Amino acid sequence: MSNERFTSVWDAIEATPAEAANMTLRSALMAALRDRISVEALSQSQAAEFLGVTQPRISDLMRGKIDLFGLDTLVNMATAAGLHVEMHISDAA
Repeated sequence: MSNERFTSVWDAIEATPAEAANMTLRSALMAALRDRISVEALSQSQAAEFLGVTQPRISDLMRGKIDLFGLDTLVNMATAAGLHVEMHISDAA
């Protein structure tokens, strides 16, 4: 058994740092969208109309099906939800 430590779960399970970074961003966007939907107390149908997607897409979002969402889609949805999306870039450790 290894005692290796990781910054995030994605660093532990993804094959490359690039894949881990992508999953980290996608999961953060999905969490923010789920939070917005919950705070606004929207049904899935209302959320779909609000975000400009279908109700099944909202179902996928709420169920955490991260593999079904790309960064572009999530950024578009976050913007539609009135969220400000910002990315910070720094040198790798």
